[in-house]
Amino acid sequence: MQPIHVGRGEFVVREGEAADALYVVVSGRFAVEVKGYSGTVAEISRGSTIGEIAFFAGCNRTATVRAIRDGIVVRLTRTDFDSISENSSAAWAAITATLAERLAAETRRKSEISNNFLATNARPRARTIAIVGATSGFMAPPFLNAFADSASSKSGTLVVSSTTISDVIGGQCNTDLDFTAALNELECRFETIIFIADPELTRWSEKCIRQADEVLLVACSVDAHATATVPLGNLEAFALSVHPQSSRRLAIVHRSGGIAEGTRHWLALREPAMHHHVALQCTNDVERLWRFLAGEALGFVACGGGAYCSAHIGVYRAFREASIEFDILGGASGGAAMAAAFAQDLDPLSITSGVQRMFVKGRALSRYTLPRYGLLDHTHFDTHLRREYGGVRIEDLWKPYFAVSADLSNYETYVHRTGYLWQAIRASSAIPGLLPPFYTEDGRMLVDGSVISNVPVETMHALKNGPNVVVSFQGSEGQKFEVDYASLPKRTDLIWRTLNPFSNQPLPSAPSAATVLVRSLMANRDHFERYLQVGDWLLVPPTPLGMGALDWRRHSEVMTAAYEYTREEIALRRPVGYAG
Repeated sequence: MQPIHVGRGEFVVREGEAADALYVVVSGRFAVEVKGYSGTVAEISRGSTIGEIAFFAGCNRTATVRAIRDGIVVRLTRTDFDSISENSSAAWAAITATLAERLAAETRRKSEISNNFLATNARPRARTIAIVGATSGFMAPPFLNAFADSASSKSGTLVVSSTTISDVIGGQCNTDLDFTAALNELECRFETIIFIADPELTRWSEKCIRQADEVLLVACSVDAHATATVPLGNLEAFALSVHPQSSRRLAIVHRSGGIAEGTRHWLALREPAMHHHVALQCTNDVERLWRFLAGEALGFVACGGGAYCSAHIGVYRAFREASIEFDILGGASGGAAMAAAFAQDLDPLSITSGVQRMFVKGRALSRYTLPRYGLLDHTHFDTHLRREYGGVRIEDLWKPYFAVSADLSNYETYVHRTGYLWQAIRASSAIPGLLPPFYTEDGRMLVDGSVISNVPVETMHALKNGPNVVVSFQGSEGQKFEVDYASLPKRTDLIWRTLNPFSNQPLPSAPSAATVLVRSLMANRDHFERYLQVGDWLLVPPTPLGMGALDWRRHSEVMTAAYEYTREEIALRRPVGYAG
């Protein structure tokens, strides 16, 4: 069996081809892909076989296997195998046992997919990461030193550069095949390997990029905010040609913290799966970046629910006082608005004042209009959103953030991760019938995210690995409505009794159309539990009895109850997998 060098992106076998050989992985990492299934079905690493099912069954290849990074395999042809099996009858017994195990695993996998066919997850955590300088290739030494310190603090992590690699692998490698084998051998000794590329496209830089599961582009924007599309440098252009969007990450390094500007100009040509803002020499920012790379970032998932969403403020306040910081935040409907305030690191009292200003004094969701496009005047609501969230763009927020809407154009979830913050909140809060949909420039019709996902934990899992604090609430569970259905007036009586100030017939007490709409959306809140994973922390803060879904005047009561509840929960346990 002779070694074969497989470059990153090259195919070992393709689905549908004749199975004339099987392969054994000596080093590297390989992705298994199947037509009709989005993403990677499985990953194969050192010691595993490739293509054995079709080989032994005598059928065509059942999947495509592609190299995630440079690797080495050995090939066994059918002629050679026939010769081996003639001389060793025990070979078939071992093969039969292996195939039985594979069949059982495949059966379990298909069962899980059919039971949870909507599940989405982030890519497997990267074990090899290439750090590459954007544009000129330059990376600020203070950032590199702080990043190396954060990475090295985790046991099993190796940070290497062109000046240290020879010492690590124990000398020079004469061929690229030997070099690849030496680098892959390091994975037997280390859990995570960080390759720091040279400023130029050297042999080392090229090897770092090809060897990495993920590339981290480091953009130094310490002098001024970008005002136009930032061109690619030769080094990062090569990196983008090797790595698809799903394995790209961008860190924009600033001189100081706060709200950034011009981030969209960095994203335009690079299109990373996620980007991060890092203040130069700020330990907290660098540590947050490392938690994302290590698969340990702590997320906050906020649910929808009208006035009940004030409960999120109490939860946020309790975690803030416990010095537990969230790395990424997102939500649906009213939860999207709350998460946006938290992503800006606003003080809980300031957020509470904003709720009072917007929904109690400003009555942002209480100005009715002719029901041509919706029951409420959306321009009044929009004005308040602009006033509270200003001209801030999502990509300029210091912490990653998302809002979820329901796209009625394609009947799918729409995740807002760029654009004006107030518009994302407006779309995610567009309760059907109550407010007109939000229409985008490309023709999408977006409504309240709760229509599809009231607690968007599956969206959070699709963005990153690691634990999450997930908030849901029951509202007035089991609340009864003592309404005499026969007393509800017909149209002419309703108009007369509403407009006639001298009418001595009061309207029957019954929930408004707005309340019915909000409660209808909250009914879509239980399915999220199937997406909870080990490490997720579900909080269900209490809500006052008899409170309506649009009763914003009780927001302080809701917030206080959630605060006390969360304090008790934190005292009992802290988020699994998070050491903060």
